[in-house]
Amino acid sequence: MQQLSFAFTVLLVCVLSFAPVEAIPTRARRQLQANSGMVTVPLKRLHATRASDLHPQVFLQQHINRATKRLALMTGREEPSEHALRSELHKRLYILESGPGSTTQGSDLSKRHYRAGMAAVQGQPGHHGKGSADPTKGGMGAGGTMPGAMGNGTVVAGNGTVTGGAAASNATGTGVSPLDIQAATNGGLTAANPPTTNNSLGLSIEADDVGYIATIQIGTPPRDFKLLMDSGSADFWVGGENCQSQQGGGCGNHTFLGNQSSSSFVQSNQQFQVTYGSGAVQGVLCNDNVNIAGLALNNHSFGVTTVESVQFASNTVPFDGLMGLAQSTLSEQKVLTPVEALASNGLIQSPITSFKISRLADQLNDGEVTFGGLDASKFVSNSLVTIPNVNSQGFWEGAMDAITVNGADTGLTGRTAILDTGTTLILIPPQDAQQVMQSLGGTCDTKQCRIPCTSTASLALSFGNTSFAIDPRDLAVLPVDLNNPTGDCTAGIQPQQIGTATEWLVGDVFLKNAYFSTDVSKNEISLAKLTTP
Repeated sequence: MQQLSFAFTVLLVCVLSFAPVEAIPTRARRQLQANSGMVTVPLKRLHATRASDLHPQVFLQQHINRATKRLALMTGREEPSEHALRSELHKRLYILESGPGSTTQGSDLSKRHYRAGMAAVQGQPGHHGKGSADPTKGGMGAGGTMPGAMGNGTVVAGNGTVTGGAAASNATGTGVSPLDIQAATNGGLTAANPPTTNNSLGLSIEADDVGYIATIQIGTPPRDFKLLMDSGSADFWVGGENCQSQQGGGCGNHTFLGNQSSSSFVQSNQQFQVTYGSGAVQGVLCNDNVNIAGLALNNHSFGVTTVESVQFASNTVPFDGLMGLAQSTLSEQKVLTPVEALASNGLIQSPITSFKISRLADQLNDGEVTFGGLDASKFVSNSLVTIPNVNSQGFWEGAMDAITVNGADTGLTGRTAILDTGTTLILIPPQDAQQVMQSLGGTCDTKQCRIPCTSTASLALSFGNTSFAIDPRDLAVLPVDLNNPTGDCTAGIQPQQIGTATEWLVGDVFLKNAYFSTDVSKNEISLAKLTTP
């Protein structure tokens, strides 16, 4: 039990709660340029790799805990206590050791449980720290749906032997693909194909579809910074040169910003503090030059951290900061978000952010985030619907018309969905979860939902009288026992009372199946069906 206790000591690091500090926003300074319009920025797919002692059931509960805290922050409700979150993880411990979901022997949670059954995948991906440019900085770590300790390897696209047919396996009822299992087990980035549209940079996918990273340039001379792109928060920050981890020491193997590295860097005395579902940061505001896909946002105001929790400061975290893309009314820094600043400076026509989320199993590697408009090549034009944002605080929340399974109405009405690229799963009230999972042929109690890995059932969410179906591959996240990819799978839908009895927190399990766009000026959300490659 000593090994298990140590594992849970690591897993149960408390998230500090900081009181937000007011800061003065920076106003737009630049004039209209000739190249104003739509801009597309590359994303890198950030997926979580598990530490050697992290079991899929614990990983699932981390997802749920982080998303629960995230929604509390979004809606202004009281956050769940750390005791309550620990309690949920300890319930998973029962499942691991002796409960009905046990797939291990005793308390051994070693990584060998993830390597079994991988004979169909020939070879292993190459791992390189912080992207392929620097092969000397290796390392992997555990992570989740929020900013946290995640893997930072790189997998060159196409160097595995899993075919596209195998990757899409459980869409035809043959189980979870070896590619997804390998990615969840070993981590690493899958490099993007060359972009096919103007003002676009390629997306790299890390592991099995968890998070998204874009690379921008900051400072003089400009240097690359990798940022987690998050539609569920509104603060933009990178690590500062004097950053310290709450656990002691520096803030990991990252790129940092300050007056030693940038001659245009100007630090202020205005402080900020942000608490996320899986960590916290504090620091000071600064002004420096930011370049997003070739657009120069000079003298922009944002944050540099002086203290980061281990979820951000770890060497295994492959991003250098975070870009929040909700509305700036939510910003703890009290400054414009980058998309709002680009629009205010006349560098883009409107403060619109659009997401095309890529799926590893498709092996297309074509995810991107677009500022200033929608990329019409990525969606079916006559399927585009625009709905009002019903969240009064500035998060992106839309009303759902209907929820259907294989075309049949579930009878669930009056539900709303908070659309959040920073959350992997779909979290819904337990009664809704039980009803939906029963219709899907899965099982669900008050704590967890499962679905057959071979399921071909389709859940669809309707917005603006248009139904958006979720691919069955996204509903079966990973096998409960990785030795058995055609057995029971952890479901992409999990039960959690996240707010009212009608609120759903809808993350990438759904967003991989639609083109998702937000417009700050109109306070609207747009969704469309994706084009078929």
